[in-house]
Amino acid sequence: MIRQPAVAGSFYPQQKEELSRLLASLLHSEQNPQQARGLIVPHAGYIYSGAVAGELLAQTKIPPTVLMFGPNHYGLGDDVACSAADGWETPLGTVPIASDLRRELCARIPQIRQDERAHLQEHSLEVMLPLLQKLTTELQVVPIALRSLSLNDCLQLGSAVAAVLQDWEEDVLLLASSDMNHFLDAEQTQQLDQLAIDAMTAFDPEHLFAAVTENHISMCGVLPAIVVLQAAKQLGAKECRLVRYAHSGQINGDNSRVVGYAGLTIN
Repeated sequence: MIRQPAVAGSFYPQQKEELSRLLASLLHSEQNPQQARGLIVPHAGYIYSGAVAGELLAQTKIPPTVLMFGPNHYGLGDDVACSAADGWETPLGTVPIASDLRRELCARIPQIRQDERAHLQEHSLEVMLPLLQKLTTELQVVPIALRSLSLNDCLQLGSAVAAVLQDWEEDVLLLASSDMNHFLDAEQTQQLDQLAIDAMTAFDPEHLFAAVTENHISMCGVLPAIVVLQAAKQLGAKECRLVRYAHSGQINGDNSRVVGYAGLTIN
């Protein structure tokens, strides 16, 4: 089974040539590509968050295998839902699933269930694929959607993922897909987003959960971010660094109701 695109033509161009031109304009950085243990990447339409995502990814050495965690916006399927497809189609071609890694994750981590329902309409991981495809021709992925998890659930999942990757011979990049606060004015959004960014750059997943919940920050991918921060920490990463921040008002001129976008690298 090949998972078909749900948001081609809306979040990003449906035509291959147009998409390729747009990706070429987004994927550039003044920094040379460096290895990373993990990334936190925004997932809005490319016109809004593509510059942030593109700069972050362009300065990262992308290995062939990417383990992706994204929020489940629609509430369908299991709480920790791994794609059951054989590959994901985009206008640039089919990205195969890293089936051996998926099998190992599902065998060793009871929280993870293969469930395609969570992915049928979901955009948070789909929008990552064309960006990644443009940076590596050998791309294979394991997409996992998260919903309705406690802080302890996320920490346990992150630690379990790290244990699997410690035994895995090949390099795997961890990727969390998340936008930041939604639909307040630009000043409020930037203030709230800074609280969450401070927690992430402090490399403190517990603090991130507290900052988001106590300040009512509508960071849709906070659960994926906590899982990736925890897994990266268990794997020996020492630093989480902000690469770029922006918000939608800087694109459309409407600062009364914006969404924030942050791109962070974990090393």
